[in-house]
Amino acid sequence: MHDIEPFFRWRDHYIAADDPASPFFGKMNSEFEFSDAIYNYVIHPQWDSCGSPTLFLKVLFVDYDRQFALIELLGEWNDTIQNDIMLIKREVINPMIDEGIYKFVFFCDNLLNFHQGDDDYYEEWHEEIIGEGGWIAFLDTFDHVGVEMGDLLAHYIHFGTLFNGIPWREMEPDWIVDVVEKRLESNRFIL
Repeated sequence: MHDIEPFFRWRDHYIAADDPASPFFGKMNSEFEFSDAIYNYVIHPQWDSCGSPTLFLKVLFVDYDRQFALIELLGEWNDTIQNDIMLIKREVINPMIDEGIYKFVFFCDNLLNFHQGDDDYYEEWHEEIIGEGGWIAFLDTFDHVGVEMGDLLAHYIHFGTLFNGIPWREMEPDWIVDVVEKRLESNRFIL
């Protein structure tokens, strides 16, 4: 896992550590010192911690005018034991909502497992953004991760077949949000 780096193509346009409104403002990541691990597997030092021992992330891009954030995940999302949703909500999402971010795209192709707990934080998050035209989308979830998320989280998060296979690494940030919004709109008419 140490050679899985966060996506870096948009660093010319946005770096969370340089953004005064970012929850990671001023954070210095080493290029050479591997200090974090998921279980016994050392991870690349460019990943940021949200407080969970098994889930790391990288805020890849934020657009305050269009009110969206693009976030890449690595590891295991575990609400059952660590209550990762609480950690992410308090440490990352709440500061972003305070800055007017209401649309969240999570890239999940490095999210290996999901262990569901209570849905309280998901419900709270959904209620805070829905009135502002916001939404939460998980792109490229593995099939088993989608099953682990289950029907319960489908009330709050958009994920699954409709949101898999988007070639996001080849796109500009605005295009990704446009594609997600078009798929959200087309999904409204599917019964």
